[in-house]
Amino acid sequence: MPLWNLERAGGVVELVYDNPPRNFLTFAALEELGAHLSDLADDPDAAVIVLASADEDRFIAHADLDELGRLADGPVPEARAWYTTMRLIETMPQPVVAAIDGQAWGGGLELALACTLRWAGPRAHFSAIETALGIIPGAGGSQRLIRLIGRGPATDLVITGLRVDADHAARLGIVSRVLTGDFRAEVRASAAALADLPRAAVAAAKRVLREGAELGLSDALRLEGGAFGELLATPESLRLQQAARERYARAAAGDQVGFGGLGEPA
Repeated sequence: MPLWNLERAGGVVELVYDNPPRNFLTFAALEELGAHLSDLADDPDAAVIVLASADEDRFIAHADLDELGRLADGPVPEARAWYTTMRLIETMPQPVVAAIDGQAWGGGLELALACTLRWAGPRAHFSAIETALGIIPGAGGSQRLIRLIGRGPATDLVITGLRVDADHAARLGIVSRVLTGDFRAEVRASAAALADLPRAAVAAAKRVLREGAELGLSDALRLEGGAFGELLATPESLRLQQAARERYARAAAGDQVGFGGLGEPA
């Protein structure tokens, strides 16, 4: 029986995790997720991937502790999915959104940190619980967290295991949005708006943000400039630039015009 249920709506693909009773994250779940993502990475109809939960109280509680016990006895080949699936989330062209409304501790937090964007509901809460178990994050959690929110806050969270709620997580920068209405509906609406943006530009932005964070400033600027130059003369970009010029011309003539993903009229 699958642990991830795939649902499509236009360019948005939802992968909904369902592993009762507590939505622990298993090796099998990560392998299954990796297989889905490998297929979706090359799917021209998939613009945005959303990782969600069928459990109303949990995104992913944490890693399955019985499986961690197996690792203590020696290498477990399928455990490699903790690394390969996380890296696939980061490197596939589409943005991957973690939709979190409930518990995201330990491995659940680590999976969320690998995602491109994290959108939380008001009931979301986060904790790097590993030190309480006599271990540390082992799937990139400490390293992604320090790059995301900085050394001081990351050190506090990783060493103490402090539990933070959605608003605190937003202030720290762990999540970019706290959605306070109908969470599932707001996630779908936001993901649909993201899916409507030019896909080549979104993929390039994701790539340069990820790769640039691992480079010195001079190399990162060259990376950004190269991607900008590649996009600038594409047919899609030229068409969108011309459409923007025409909207500005209409605005100068007194028309009220909007710019969609660009925000309010200038």
